Amino acid sequence: MISFERQGEIAIVSLNRPDKLNAISRAMLLELIEIFKNAGEDPGLRAIILTGAGDRAFSAGTDLAELINVAGDAALNVAEGGQRLCDYVESCPVPVSLAVNGIAAGAGCELALASHIRIASPTASFSLPEIKLGIIPGYGGTQRLAREVGHGRALEIMLTARSVGSDEAFRIGLVNRIAPAGALLAEAQRLAREIAQMAPLAIRACLQAVTKGTELPLSAGLAMEAELFASLFATSDMREGTRAFLEKRPAVFKGE
Repeated sequence: MISFERQGEIAIVSLNRPDKLNAISRAMLLELIEIFKNAGEDPGLRAIILTGAGDRAFSAGTDLAELINVAGDAALNVAEGGQRLCDYVESCPVPVSLAVNGIAAGAGCELALASHIRIASPTASFSLPEIKLGIIPGYGGTQRLAREVGHGRALEIMLTARSVGSDEAFRIGLVNRIAPAGALLAEAQRLAREIAQMAPLAIRACLQAVTKGTELPLSAGLAMEAELFASLFATSDMREGTRAFLEKRPAVFKGE
């Protein structure tokens, strides 16, 4: 129920359960964990697009049929498994762009929050409606949404369980851009190709500096940035990028 398509340096990972609004089953979650856990092992992979099959939803969330009788330690395992997936997405050394067409609710919204870049169709909507079920987001939503849009706005969204449309999501910084109608995947592919042309080791360092550094005190984040900056001066890509700039030609990066 997860499709993986390689297009040169770009991979398209799709939740492929459109008849269930791409609700995430336990099997799908484990498959996604393996994909993102191992993404950094492929030196030829420069960008990942995460999306959902069909035109109604990226994902309506966790498959509730699998949760109805869960309690105690089993419930804790569910949350820890979902958080592990989102952690792998967020810490992925390959840029992850999320293409959202339709609903991104619950775990679907939490996956969106863990992605590095978010692109929405005009019909996209985001919500964390778990409070309607008598629970709270458990895959990192309470933490990541507040960090993205601020505590007050995040609490209002969660406590009312309302959906945020694409225009509002763009206005509050929940998505990076809104694609034209019918052009969501094309826009995600265009952006992925643009990123794929850049120096992969520098991309990895930038992702690490941002995702890890924002959790640190400023002084520690700056120290990490300086170390990553200095480490790149030992790479062939840095020398190629500098020469290409001086010679006014496109750089050819090899990830070395």
